[in-house]
Amino acid sequence: MSPLIADRPYPTEEGVCPDAYSLRVISPAYASPAGELNAVLQYMYHYHHFVANGYNEPAKVIESIAVAEMFHLKLLGATVLALGAAPVYTFNPPCLFNFYSAKFVTYSRSLVCMAEDDVRAEKQAIHDYERMLRALKNAKVKEIIERILDDERLHLAAFEEILHSLKS
Repeated sequence: MSPLIADRPYPTEEGVCPDAYSLRVISPAYASPAGELNAVLQYMYHYHHFVANGYNEPAKVIESIAVAEMFHLKLLGATVLALGAAPVYTFNPPCLFNFYSAKFVTYSRSLVCMAEDDVRAEKQAIHDYERMLRALKNAKVKEIIERILDDERLHLAAFEEILHSLKS
């Protein structure tokens, strides 16, 4: 399965030095209720339901978005580590509390509701990444967030298309 990603390479975390401020700014994107880990799990849950209901083409798109979100999770984990924290699945690494919970996945049962949840999740991700960009001062970390944001915009368009096709 190839990921649904923008046609430009991802920057790496190479050259990123410990930076507590940047870490605080980007850590919610990693493993919070609106973070990449949640997106991976939610989209795979929805993928299974789309397949089970015979919506194989939208399911492939959803799976390709989940794979892209895995790339984001990997890149953010490496960036968290480079910024000076262990990439533990908490809202604020390296704090060992407020651990991520799969209770944040939306477990809707209707395909329309799932697509609506996914559109909402991508809009929230875009909003959160844009806010991070305004707050960040570290140019290298900004470059990473900007690249992830490119993908999130593609994902939003894809989920909006799925939602539109379900409502037609």
